Amino acid sequence: MTVAVADTGAEARADVSIAAESPRQDAVIALVAALDRYLLDLYPADTCHLLDIGELEGPDLRFLVARKDSVPVGCAALRVDPAGYGEIKRMYVDPAARGQRIGDRLLGRLEDLARAEGLNALLLESGIHQPEALALYRKAGFTDRGPYACYQDNGVSVFMEKLLTETVR
Repeated sequence: MTVAVADTGAEARADVSIAAESPRQDAVIALVAALDRYLLDLYPADTCHLLDIGELEGPDLRFLVARKDSVPVGCAALRVDPAGYGEIKRMYVDPAARGQRIGDRLLGRLEDLARAEGLNALLLESGIHQPEALALYRKAGFTDRGPYACYQDNGVSVFMEKLLTETVR
């Protein structure tokens, strides 16, 4: 499942940096572990599609970390699929850092990466118990769609996409 946070605060954003980083850092590992606990509290384990730290280092993954005062406060990943789309994975903002539009910024950076990779769409799987995440994605132009790749309709997953290329008629 992918988690996002609707950031609605008007605080300054200049003190938050977002950059590609290795997920294999103690503070980042702790952030990903917090995301795992959050998702497993909301959903049955067999419906959570969690990439571990090793998978986040794969050649098809682009992993971003948001930092505030040098402390990781958010993360997100883009999985580049050979079929030409990108999948958003492991998107999370620490509850203590919410309200600063970090989720919006992470999502925007993922879209920028996807466009730079020449991908034609962004896809994601989130969940019914995350209304803030779903609202963030919809605000960013994502629309509902059916299951894709290895996913199945399980009653709790919500599948979304955002097309990145214009269709010529």
